[in-house]
Amino acid sequence: MTAQLSVTVSRVGAGIGARIDGVRLGGDLPEDVVAEIRTALLANKVVFFSGQHHLDDAGQLAFARLLGQPTLAHPTVKGQNHTNVLAIDSDYGKANSWHTDVTFVDRVPAISILRAVELPPYGGSTVWANTARAYDELPDALKALVDRLWALHTNVYDYAGHVDSTRIGGIDVKERAYREEFESQRYETEHPLVRVHPETGERALLLGHFVKRIVGVSPTESRAIFDLLQNRVTKLENTVRWQWSDGDVAVWDNRATQHYGVDDYDNARRRLHRITIAGDVPVSVEGVPSTTVVGDAAHFSAL
Repeated sequence: MTAQLSVTVSRVGAGIGARIDGVRLGGDLPEDVVAEIRTALLANKVVFFSGQHHLDDAGQLAFARLLGQPTLAHPTVKGQNHTNVLAIDSDYGKANSWHTDVTFVDRVPAISILRAVELPPYGGSTVWANTARAYDELPDALKALVDRLWALHTNVYDYAGHVDSTRIGGIDVKERAYREEFESQRYETEHPLVRVHPETGERALLLGHFVKRIVGVSPTESRAIFDLLQNRVTKLENTVRWQWSDGDVAVWDNRATQHYGVDDYDNARRRLHRITIAGDVPVSVEGVPSTTVVGDAAHFSAL
């Protein structure tokens, strides 16, 4: 095993994000180094590693297994090379809207690991937001309201609002095919707007673009509540932006973050490979677990 340098953790923002140096990622990391990474991840919500040029899909997967049990690449979209690896490929669409990964199923992934594979010559950064901090900074009156609200999440969401309407014909053939695969099996799950983090005990807002509606209120009220809270999540002071370089890897706590891939690289290619780690079913502040409405995600991730 290649000897590890001294591990250092450097914050990159007051509210979210840290860079970890002195680690060569792979499946052979010592337990104490893995523990340091997990501690930094829980504290900072997203951690960044540079210089990981040696990693391929197999190495990324071996590292992922040190953090937990990898899920399938996606509940509906097939993996690339390995069944656990999802290609985030601009040729098939761009993740340029705020979301938490795979919230349309009951067993929301705990951790996501993203590795740069092919980067554009400019642009293409990713932004993360701290959903626990966003909740913590709510006024007490708003906390009392949202603690008891629930939302319906689905993979058949208002995608039209995120498509570049200036393109001739709207969605191109590759993107349309990907979209059809993404929606090939419908999932709907009711999650609490506020979940309790199973490791830290923090309360975090559970929102993002997979939300179809807030349960028990009118469509107008649902939109108003969603916008109010989502704007709190994505407040600039609650975010960190990472400009990708070759060899970069980002690891984030999917239970306490949202993220957004910035579409500012024109028609250049951008490809990153993602692996997600199995998580549990979110639980509300009253101890009530999320409820599946449509679809069974048992094949995607074991509980």
